[in-house]
Parts: sequence; C-alpha cells; structure tokens
Amino acid sequence: MASDNVPELTNGEFEDFIKKGIVLIDFFAEWCMPCVMMGPVIDDLSEKLKGKVKFGKVNYEDNQKIAQKFDVSSFPTFIVFKDGKEVERLIGAMAEDEFEEKLKKHFE
Repeated sequence: MASDNVPELTNGEFEDFIKKGIVLIDFFAEWCMPCVMMGPVIDDLSEKLKGKVKFGKVNYEDNQKIAQKFDVSSFPTFIVFKDGKEVERLIGAMAEDEFEEKLKKHFE
C-alpha cells in the first residue's frame, strides 16, 4: 500500500525517519477498509504538503513492534511526530480537507 511519495517503513528505519521535522505516520492494516480508503488521501496530502510534512506508512501486520510501542490498536491510526516526539494522534478515516487542517496547525 505504499506509494512513491509515501514509503512503507520497517522496524529498522522508523526511528531515523521520525527523528527530524514534522512527520505523519499512517499505521494501517491491509484488511482494513477505512485504511484502503485513506490511501489516496495520504498520497494527495503528501504532494500538497511536500517540504512541510514528511509522510510514512507502517503496516501493522509486518511491524507489530512499532505499533505496540505506540499503543496502536485501531486502524487507521495517524500519529504526528515533531522532532521524534508524538504531538497528535488521529484515529479513523476523515475527509482530505479536514485532515489537511489538522496537519497545518503543526507548521503554521
């Protein structure tokens, strides 16, 4: 489910990826329909907010250690990190403009 703009992260690269700047991580499961519906929204936002927010995805099935570390049990869960620290958590599907507004407050 990763795209060219939104890499799918594994246990080995996750910590480095979230270390610097504003980062949105999409915790998803392949079997989750709301996760599938949010895929194109995340792709669009990654284009729109390029240079402001870095986007990544974590497949729950393949990377349960990361999901457990951040206590992710519902899907999709989106966690916003700022310089490696969690600053916001969003759970469930939402409209693209609503999602964009929630992200903008972290860099405006």
